[in-house]
Amino acid sequence: MQLIKPDVNIDFIGKRNVAFILSAVLILVGMVSLVVKGGPNYGVDFAGGTLVQLQFSEVTTAEQIKKVLIPQPLTAATVQQFGDEANEFLIRTQETETDLQGLRGKILQSLGDHYGVENVDMRRIEMVGPQVGEELRTQGVMAILYAMIGILIYVTWRFEFRFAVGAIVALLHDVLLTLGAFSLFGKEIDLPIIAAFLAIIGYSLNDTIIVYDRIRENMGKHIDSGFAFTVNRSINETLSRTILTSTTTLLVVLALFIFGGGVIHNFAFALLIGVLVGTYSSIFVASPLLIVWDSRKAKSSSAQ
Repeated sequence: MQLIKPDVNIDFIGKRNVAFILSAVLILVGMVSLVVKGGPNYGVDFAGGTLVQLQFSEVTTAEQIKKVLIPQPLTAATVQQFGDEANEFLIRTQETETDLQGLRGKILQSLGDHYGVENVDMRRIEMVGPQVGEELRTQGVMAILYAMIGILIYVTWRFEFRFAVGAIVALLHDVLLTLGAFSLFGKEIDLPIIAAFLAIIGYSLNDTIIVYDRIRENMGKHIDSGFAFTVNRSINETLSRTILTSTTTLLVVLALFIFGGGVIHNFAFALLIGVLVGTYSSIFVASPLLIVWDSRKAKSSSAQ
């Protein structure tokens, strides 16, 4: 199936400066948001603490739940509605107890006294110590870093170093934009989100490698037309495949985002942003960076 004619000739490379400015602005907005909010909004996995998911048989509000639980049995906590159910809530607190069942009992007793024991259902309770949370956060960052190093080595071996640099910059671009989106929308970052970041890296790299393969094939065909023409021609030739792949992937991720429920909502959100920016970066970041590299190398050679 081919949505776009093979002879299409859209001037993607000619728009590279506009694309670079747009990417820089979006990344800057995300980074400013992170600074203003004091860093990423880490979940219990990384920040440590206790997470409790509750379901009530009667209608209640987050404010009412906080009044019941604070200052006893919890000294501080955040309560928010969870998923699409109006009577389901998540409670997050930085407090940890070695006796998790004891904390479970205290919470259920306090809520049961107010709402009635039969009207409160504790769906789950999870606890992560602060030291464990810090270790998990470090390991998550290192996993992304190791993935980047492996990609740099692989792309250098398969293509050239300039291709590897373009791919890595594009992947950093995707991760930073997704991280910025999480900050702007106030979403938590936990272990599943690190998995989503790694999935985004893999998806974006796959798109980039497809374009890079076509550039390498065309370098001998259009040698008289210049490198910029070759890159733009290669993007156009793979455009149909890129759009088809991205569209089908987006449909699946969108279905997860809408119908997957609260447990995987943030994970699906990360993939949704990642697929969009990954497709964008393979066209407007990774490939145009080869032109920038080639132009600077030519200027350097002429200066000598």
